[in-house]
Amino acid sequence: MKKNIIISWSSGKDSTLTLERLMESEDYRVVGLYTTHVNGEVPFQVTPIEVVKMQAQRLGLPLVTIELPEIFPANDVYQSLVIEGIKSSGLAIDGIAFGDMFCNGIVDYRKSYVEPAGYEAVFPLLGEDSLVLAQEIISRGIETVIVTIDRDVQLSEELCGQTYTSSLIDSLADHVDPCGENGEFHTLVINSQYFNAPIKIKRQSIETGERFSHLRYLALPV
Repeated sequence: MKKNIIISWSSGKDSTLTLERLMESEDYRVVGLYTTHVNGEVPFQVTPIEVVKMQAQRLGLPLVTIELPEIFPANDVYQSLVIEGIKSSGLAIDGIAFGDMFCNGIVDYRKSYVEPAGYEAVFPLLGEDSLVLAQEIISRGIETVIVTIDRDVQLSEELCGQTYTSSLIDSLADHVDPCGENGEFHTLVINSQYFNAPIKIKRQSIETGERFSHLRYLALPV
């Protein structure tokens, strides 16, 4: 019997690949998404929560939104808010899936609060080569836009708004992970094989912070 899974949903390519892998799994059934946000935006991606809702609607999945008091709350605060939000969602959940790729201690951290709550922690992408995963994202037709870059790793803010393609990946410096898994860049998915319609966005500006640059845009109505 398949286990019911909710996915930690960032609005970007890694969580979308996680979704597609699980949708095709013989062991799991995706029953929902959950997203944490601060003041109505997903941290790092700065995706407006209304756009995340559009993604969930196009996927035909319920979305659990969990508001955080700040981008980096204390671990116990973050963990309790996530577990409480999932438990109060009304969804029948057996496990929580994450799009983490690197074996850098994140598995133990996730398990430390997921398993005591009675859930399985699921990592469909863990330990796989970043370049291979990047190529899979593109070959699956997951349409992705770069929305945040970290200028501290010598990335140009001109990348904001560009489509995630093989040629873009080839243009990245050697020290930049092809999936941005070290936080070099973050993405927004606007279409995939499981969307019932694409999301169209209209670029407005690039917001330059002390370290990060963000694409600001409008999501256009259907």
